[in-house]
Amino acid sequence: MPRAVLDTTVLVSAFLSARPGGAAFELLQFAFEERFELLLSEPILTEVADVLLTRPHLRTRYRYTDNAVATYVNGLRRAATLVSDLPHLSVVRDKADDIILATAVAAAADYLCTRDKDLLDLRRYREIAILSPEDLLAVIRAI
Repeated sequence: MPRAVLDTTVLVSAFLSARPGGAAFELLQFAFEERFELLLSEPILTEVADVLLTRPHLRTRYRYTDNAVATYVNGLRRAATLVSDLPHLSVVRDKADDIILATAVAAAADYLCTRDKDLLDLRRYREIAILSPEDLLAVIRAI
C-alpha cells in the first residue's frame, strides 16, 4: 500500500471544501478507505488546527466552529499513522515546510502531497516523490 504525507495546505483544503470532487477531499476519502496509508505528525496536526482557528478570513468566508476543527483534527489523528522522532532538516526556506519533509523522511513515505510551490519545486526529496493532490490521486487510482 502506498504511504503518503498530506501537508497542511491539502488538509486545510479538505476541511474547507468537504465536497465530493475536490482533490483534497477525495484523497482523505481514499485514506479512510485504506487505499493508501496516511502519515502525519503532531506538528502537522497542530499547524492545521492553528490555520483553521486563527485565520479570520477563513472563519468569515467558511463559517465553521472551533468544535468542528477539533473534531476534524481528532479524526485525522485516528485515521493516520502518527510519526514522531522527526529529523532536523533545513532544505527549504520555510521552517514549516522542513517539518513536512521531516515527517515524510521519518515515515519512509513514498509520497508527499502538497500545494506549496517551494515543496513542489523539489519534485523529489531522497526517495520521496512530491506531488500535487491531483497527481497523487492519479497514482492512487491507477493502483
